[in-house]
Amino acid sequence: MTTLSKVSRREFLAGAALTGAALTLGCSFEAEADRVGATALAPNAFLAIDSDGRVLVTVNKTEMGQGARTGLPMLVAEELDADWSKVVVETASFDPSKYGFQGTGGSGSIRGAWEPLRRTGATARAMLVEAAARRWNVAAADCRTENGFVIHPSDAAKKLSYGELVADAAALPIPDATAVKLKDPKDFKLIGRRVARYDNPAIVTGKAVYGMDIRLPGMRFATMVHPPTFGGKAKQADDRDAKAVPGVEKVFVTDRGVAVVATNTWAAFEGAKKLRVAWDEGPHGELSSAAIRAMFAEKAKSPGDVARNDGDFDAAFATAAKKLEAEYEVPYLHHATLEPQNCTARVTADSCEIWAPTQFPNFVMDEARRITGLDAARIKIHITLLGGGFGRRIEADYAADAVEVAKRLDGVPVQVTWTREEDMRHGWYRPASLHIVKGGLSADGRLAALLHRLVAPSIRGQRQPDGGKGVDPGAMAGIATTQYDAPNFRAEYVRANTGVPIGFWRAVFDSQNGFVQESWMDELAQAAKADPVEFRRKLLGKSPRLKTVLEVAAKAADWGKPLPKGRARGVAAHFSFGAFCAQVAEVSVADDLPLVHRVVCAMDVGTVVNPSQVEAQIEGSIVFALSAALYGAITVEKGRVVQSNFNDYPLLRATEMPKVEIHLIKSAEAPSGAGEPALPPTAPAVCNALFALTGKRIRKLPIALD
Repeated sequence: MTTLSKVSRREFLAGAALTGAALTLGCSFEAEADRVGATALAPNAFLAIDSDGRVLVTVNKTEMGQGARTGLPMLVAEELDADWSKVVVETASFDPSKYGFQGTGGSGSIRGAWEPLRRTGATARAMLVEAAARRWNVAAADCRTENGFVIHPSDAAKKLSYGELVADAAALPIPDATAVKLKDPKDFKLIGRRVARYDNPAIVTGKAVYGMDIRLPGMRFATMVHPPTFGGKAKQADDRDAKAVPGVEKVFVTDRGVAVVATNTWAAFEGAKKLRVAWDEGPHGELSSAAIRAMFAEKAKSPGDVARNDGDFDAAFATAAKKLEAEYEVPYLHHATLEPQNCTARVTADSCEIWAPTQFPNFVMDEARRITGLDAARIKIHITLLGGGFGRRIEADYAADAVEVAKRLDGVPVQVTWTREEDMRHGWYRPASLHIVKGGLSADGRLAALLHRLVAPSIRGQRQPDGGKGVDPGAMAGIATTQYDAPNFRAEYVRANTGVPIGFWRAVFDSQNGFVQESWMDELAQAAKADPVEFRRKLLGKSPRLKTVLEVAAKAADWGKPLPKGRARGVAAHFSFGAFCAQVAEVSVADDLPLVHRVVCAMDVGTVVNPSQVEAQIEGSIVFALSAALYGAITVEKGRVVQSNFNDYPLLRATEMPKVEIHLIKSAEAPSGAGEPALPPTAPAVCNALFALTGKRIRKLPIALD
């Protein structure tokens, strides 16, 4: 794709006004298109076309490496029949009245935009065709479009560019977006193609703007030292040594800790090291991982709230020919984004402007309103690129720091950056959990009864004053939503909130529930003396799409064929975020350490918009999953997170990366999520392979073979 200079929507529309006219279509995800006059265009639309034929697509989702700024414009450009080299992309500033819901997470960007953005492109195309038809005095239905042109029905050499038609088209009434005809998938020219990411040129040349790249005239740089314990507060700070560091200008206590403001980030970091703070450790000063584990174990003894109840588990289990029971557990996990938490803000008496690498700008707005007392109309939020999100930047604590510090600086802009240690020890961690599983087999090896009891904190419940009650559906993802047809199945949830802050993490509860479910399926298959793939296949009669990916992955991985001595295969399959995924992992062991050599992944994500993006998401999910399975654990002692940096919270190294083979299933279904569904099967596939090799069951993560 041709590299285009970065242009703001305001600049784009101003240029369009100078050159004559522009056609702009808005497509709120909750309302019909809103027409804006060609000579009085405001930044309230998803699509604009100028007289040069340039197409501006405004994206209302955050770009954090997943390709939203490529995939979403592709939907518009496909139905518009645009020249992709003329597409310009802009990320919308926060304005839900114009852009609808702007949160990014849950693998939902393409899913949610699949029809609305296609209808935006199709509506604009219909208007351009109508404008051309009127010029030629022919029927619009007889005209066709191609690569930014409307072509005459009887003379292919006679065509008009979109740029030539925008003035006429802008004067036409906008058709009902729900009535415009969308393309038949067989006619797609862009969707399904490997399109390079729009941001690649800017990223590789260092021109891309992430949160930490923001620079404003006269700005200051700051860092925060937060209470070491969950719920703690600063009582007082001795800042004499901190202020002696060259460049440090201010030190003050805030509601969230102690701020150090300087002329550069390094000086702020050095000043923070020299602070001596007296802390009130708050209510969780004695909290520990051991105490949390003991509390989970005690709660696990009692039945939980029932999330799903098929048949009669108790009766079927009581009469089963073979009964099995086990406990599984997983630890808290950190997101470990490579770009540490940061945010830039400028606050005056009557305004607040924020530059934030955020997944949920609405939460940033909530914090800004709370701290400044300003109404939303006086607060502007710019959304930058993210150096990793994975759910961490759904929260807005780092933005609250920036706004609170900026409020103290009387209009001077300030960028607040956390150190890696602050980031590691003040996260919103993936919940730890304990799982009680039971299974009953008939005399001929069929699954007769299945129970899965989850003991875990509730992310939603943590945000409710009373801690919440009953089943948290999010916590039961992958359990209550299992695709296996077990005749007598009960899923239970036991709420076990703690003082550890928890939040959304890539694939969240599916990441841990999938590990347990698929490891347990292997245990049941072994007890039934059945092949693990065949055992699963027989339970997937009602889920043909999961069955298909299981069969494709197994065949591609040469399941059942001999491997060299010292290697073994393991399999796992899972449904999440609307997608179906199966993986086969090939492993060995050296010096009691698992080595993953190959992962074969088959995935059905419905219609694939951009194969390269989906493959990158799958590879990224597998890296993320292996890091967690092999190394990931956040532990707590005396109310404090023990881990501090990548030395004691390591990530997968390049030399440890297995060969990944991806098989995408062709489908006419609407797109599902793609950023998370490949994560849940990885850990169980690896652990099941380790059992096949060593005879040792892994029921606790991270993996330990000694």
